[in-house]
Amino acid sequence: MSEQANLIDHFEDELQDIKKPSPFRWILGLFLIFMMILWFIPSYQIQIDPPPARIPTVEEVSSITEYDRIESNNIQDYVIIDSEIKGVADRIATIACDSNQKKCQARAMFGFVQENFEYVSDPTSFEYMKTAKESLVNGAAGDCDDSSIALATLLESIGIPARFVFVPGHVYVEGYINNKWEPMDATCSNCNFGEIHYKYAKDEKRIVNA
Repeated sequence: MSEQANLIDHFEDELQDIKKPSPFRWILGLFLIFMMILWFIPSYQIQIDPPPARIPTVEEVSSITEYDRIESNNIQDYVIIDSEIKGVADRIATIACDSNQKKCQARAMFGFVQENFEYVSDPTSFEYMKTAKESLVNGAAGDCDDSSIALATLLESIGIPARFVFVPGHVYVEGYINNKWEPMDATCSNCNFGEIHYKYAKDEKRIVNA
């Protein structure tokens, strides 16, 4: 009789163990509840690297009508920042970007120069370089050094370090964003932000800080 009682007690203990939820079951249950919440409640995501919403035109951001002509053989001498140029850069950034993320703002400056500047060659007899102001006043046109000066000036105006990269017969800009130098070739119509034309990839490069 005692053996039967012990056997009954044993089965009762086994039954109680089965009824007790294990940690694995608790974790699985919580996971299923979490998935149901995600299913029924809309998720709102924040883009880590948002692109510019749109690129403004020159007319939207610039009312500059005058500039001081300078003469120098050093490209960095043409990177001149004043209140008017700072205002242009600020308006480009606020129109194009909903946040203060530097990469979005850098993309906006690149897009602004790439989309608004027309490529016009210099005279064959000499190199003619223009400040960003002169380019904006005179129809946003010029060659690779003019667009690079304009882009470097806009980047520097919003606190993004810029430098010029010279390759044989060409110059483009790099901006220092998120601990990385990002190439920006505004005269290359098929180049995206961070790209250069393949024909310059293996060329020897000379760096000049803006």
